[in-house]
Amino acid sequence: MAKDKFDRGTALTIFKNDRAEDMAALVIALVIVAIVIAFVPR
Repeated sequence: MAKDKFDRGTALTIFKNDRAEDMAALVIALVIVAIVIAFVPR
């Protein structure tokens, strides 16, 4: 089995590895949550 075990899906990424991409996605999600909490009236 010379091929990779898992298919990455796409090569279109601005990050050098998956860990950085996952961390950026987490930060963006937390920013969106903070904006929603700040602007949605209770």
